[in-house]
Amino acid sequence: MRPSGLKIAGVLLLGVLAISLGSILVRLSLEAASDRSLAFSLVMSAGRMALAALLLAPGWRAPLRARAGLPWAVAAGVFLALHFAFWITSLSYTSVAASTALVTTNPVWITLFGWLFFGERPSGLTLLGVGVALLGGLTIGLGDAQGGSGPNPLLGDFLALLGALAASLYFLLGREAQRRGLSILEYIRVAYTAAALVLLPLPYLFGGGYGGYPWAVYGYLLLMALLPQLVGHTSFNWATRHIPPVLVSLAILFEPVGASLLAFLLFGEFPGVRVLLGALVLLLGVALAVVGGRR
Repeated sequence: MRPSGLKIAGVLLLGVLAISLGSILVRLSLEAASDRSLAFSLVMSAGRMALAALLLAPGWRAPLRARAGLPWAVAAGVFLALHFAFWITSLSYTSVAASTALVTTNPVWITLFGWLFFGERPSGLTLLGVGVALLGGLTIGLGDAQGGSGPNPLLGDFLALLGALAASLYFLLGREAQRRGLSILEYIRVAYTAAALVLLPLPYLFGGGYGGYPWAVYGYLLLMALLPQLVGHTSFNWATRHIPPVLVSLAILFEPVGASLLAFLLFGEFPGVRVLLGALVLLLGVALAVVGGRR
């Protein structure tokens, strides 16, 4: 039975609020550790996924209801690992506003991949909404990047875009895993565990490790696992079972608005007029795409 539109909207809102904290917790971890190396970015990525997988571990005793979705869930986990490796690293080089705006360009890539690989032709209004929302997201990122925030904004923006590509494939593969019989809890246990296994060895390859950081860092990692990961991502994975993934991704475009506001309050990162204008354009695009996707 399909949930009501109000319930779906409520779950999406909860997910947006949770993921908006993700970039803030990463920035707090960077400041607590005083370390912006690639190795530490991978520590944060692996720690977030490993803790999330451990919190879900008790359910592994129950057998899977449908094994047909297992390869899709594992593949989704691999792309989830790539998403976090790229995106969390981007926050060491560019601002919160630019990184979150660019990493949430998922609708363009999901629309393209869904059209190419799954034959899902979007409506004209959805395509218009995607274009307008993308324009708003890019305006946010460009407006912030031109302000000179971050030691290497161009590199950070490129990494954030790679994170968006990986996240788009993660959502599409995750939807297919659930369509092939995996429940939402079965799916996230497999995907999160696969992502953790991919990420855990990587810090050692770049001269890093998991020990010796201030206790605050480990607290922030736990909060990353609980809030943006288990609450945020799980909300979106649940929603993809009931509405098109492109609409879920458009809802995620609210993340830059929440994250930019929090970054201003906590770190004094003022988004500027262009970023605020981009946020308004983004919201218009979301509205157009939601109306276009009602069919």
